[in-house]
Amino acid sequence: MSLAPYRRKPACQVSGRGYDEAAGRERSWRGMAWSQQVRPLGEAMTRRLGCVGAGSPRIKAVGVAPLSAGAGPRLIPPTRQACKCRPCSHEVVDSRMGGHAESCRDEAPWKKLSKEELETQYSPSRWVVRPGAEEALRTFSQMGAQATRRARASRRSLLHVPYGHRDGEKLDLYFPDGVSEALPFFVFLHGGYWQGGSKDTSAFMVDPLTSQGVAVVIVAYDIAPKGTLDLMVDQVTRSIAFLQKRYPSNKGIYLCGHSAGAHLAAMMLLANWTEHGVTPNLKGLFLVSGVYDLEPIMHTSQNDPLLLTWEDTQRHSPQLLLQATPKPPVAPALHTLVIMGQHDSPEFQRQSREFFQVLCRGGWKATFEEIPDVDHFEIIENLTQKGYVLIQIILGIIFQQF
Repeated sequence: MSLAPYRRKPACQVSGRGYDEAAGRERSWRGMAWSQQVRPLGEAMTRRLGCVGAGSPRIKAVGVAPLSAGAGPRLIPPTRQACKCRPCSHEVVDSRMGGHAESCRDEAPWKKLSKEELETQYSPSRWVVRPGAEEALRTFSQMGAQATRRARASRRSLLHVPYGHRDGEKLDLYFPDGVSEALPFFVFLHGGYWQGGSKDTSAFMVDPLTSQGVAVVIVAYDIAPKGTLDLMVDQVTRSIAFLQKRYPSNKGIYLCGHSAGAHLAAMMLLANWTEHGVTPNLKGLFLVSGVYDLEPIMHTSQNDPLLLTWEDTQRHSPQLLLQATPKPPVAPALHTLVIMGQHDSPEFQRQSREFFQVLCRGGWKATFEEIPDVDHFEIIENLTQKGYVLIQIILGIIFQQF
């Protein structure tokens, strides 16, 4: 993949927690974490970390330009530092990830927040940089509905295809031009805190991806209070198994989830496919602005319709499950991208960084991306644009250009 030439920009700031030797205590900090390359004017960029196999994350490249751009990226070597938290100082972590080793923590950072602070951290609309939280939510829904109407009007499609027997177990398929079934399939799981959202307002990326030869699948699942997390995870698993059985000659299934959908997509790393009689050709996961440890959600108003118990959060937190029962990847070719927006809340960003670290330590092939200048909703809204950096990343993974 070719990328445009870069000019230098001062190191970018990130926040985190660390041990303050002078003060003799742990504290939050903001500091210059890593060097960042930036684009020529008009081209979107990201910050990227990557890991291949077990170990700490390391930087792979910074910046992604449109596929038709010029020269290649400059690789930046990683900087590493010893974890200084008490009582140990033996574990090495990557300083850019904004914190110290998970195994050294005495208490999860979110537990130090007040109930009001926790509510704010897990309310994505409060962190939009556009005027008006309600307006941001309204814009997101309207853009999704418009993109879906356009996709259904302009693309060859199969709508409301049942993958199970329940009313909510439907999916929409959108195809590129041509009749071949030997296609890569991009499967999208909408967000909405497991209690909102719909496949009927989620076809943001159909035009940019189908125009490049990728089939797009938008999956519905039973949201709360009708559906439980147990049911939702099972439905997503069965939808992937259904797709593999229906299109066995596919060139790869690439699963993407946003927010709550990212959590459901991450749970597929733990799926027992033998129970479904098929092993899907799963080649990529795109986890966008997700939540991977559900225990904090239990202490917010988002839990009112979910009714999560502590046992539920332990059973359905992919971060905790992968930490507790590490296992070698079942699909060596599977590439997981953990993606967040620059204007996601600090807690959403922490969850993304820590889940990426868990994947690296567990031996998964993983990459971390931060998309600049977008909030929790814009990061998906912009998928309607063919030149959007996340579209280019998705296409690069599908066509093996990263």
